[in-house]
Amino acid sequence: MVEKAEKKEVKQEDIVKTLGRRKTSTARVQLALGKGEIIVNGKTLVGYFKIKYWMDKVLSPLIAVGKEKSFAISIKVNGGGITSQAEAVRHGIARALEKWNKDFRAILKAEGFLTRDSRAKERKKFGLHRARRGHQWRKR
Repeated sequence: MVEKAEKKEVKQEDIVKTLGRRKTSTARVQLALGKGEIIVNGKTLVGYFKIKYWMDKVLSPLIAVGKEKSFAISIKVNGGGITSQAEAVRHGIARALEKWNKDFRAILKAEGFLTRDSRAKERKKFGLHRARRGHQWRKR
């Protein structure tokens, strides 16, 4: 009989590693105590997500729990487009915060940050131009 390993509580000095996903984007997030620096694929947050909309999306879980300047976060993200990557990073950060402190779960869950957005592109069907777009009818 195989016994399950008990889930250990995360100590405050540990590094928390999580995964965030959206469409075809995957973000691997490492969260540790720090001064609020966020590194994405070797660049700063501002250097990688150049538009404020994307930066706000990434920082929203930290703002929700009031810990914008408390953690050093390192992120590796790939796949998909830039908006999809921003949402994957947001999902990964939210999961890391929840793993760090279980009390954050209620706040993050209420904002919808812990739910993975499962929407993805629908496949093309045969006999159609795209997933649902049919051929144009013509009389002659």
